[in-house]
Amino acid sequence: MAKLKSNIGGIVMCLFEIMAGILLLVNPVIFTSGIIVALGIVLLVIGLLGVISYFRMEPAEAAMKQTLAKGLAVSAAGLFCIVQYQWFVESFSILAILYGVIILTMGFSKIQWAVDMLRMEREKWFLAAIGALLSVVAAVVILMNPFSSTKILWMFVGVSLILQAAVDIMALVSCNQDSKPDEAVQK
Repeated sequence: MAKLKSNIGGIVMCLFEIMAGILLLVNPVIFTSGIIVALGIVLLVIGLLGVISYFRMEPAEAAMKQTLAKGLAVSAAGLFCIVQYQWFVESFSILAILYGVIILTMGFSKIQWAVDMLRMEREKWFLAAIGALLSVVAAVVILMNPFSSTKILWMFVGVSLILQAAVDIMALVSCNQDSKPDEAVQK
């Protein structure tokens, strides 16, 4: 049980990936718009807190930290996300490229995880290897974008998120089952 608790963060992250994949399949435009607006709200709040903290500081300290300028910049970014979320939706292909790069980077990390499991002689190291392969292949497909429409691209992204997360959960759980009592392997 303690071993499972050590990987609970990874499992929860995978569950969020599955949920995001399902939402992308159901309606990618509304899901993406909601995420962008939520990000905008967070940025706006952080920016406003920066502006408020500027006026609560001693003048010399406030001048050195430039909290007002930073707070205004973050607030402006937040307002842009809230008011112009449609711009991001229209730029799906740019978001897909960013997502592809992130998935490729995660794939490289998963390759190391699989090799680490193999070197530690874990029985089910191949589950991590399958997850790594899925990530790298999905990233390459997303970056090459052979799809005829953005909607199909985001459907592929949704399916790939679900599959990668499911395999990662299996690898995390099996990793805990065949590890030695004093060893903990983390994703």
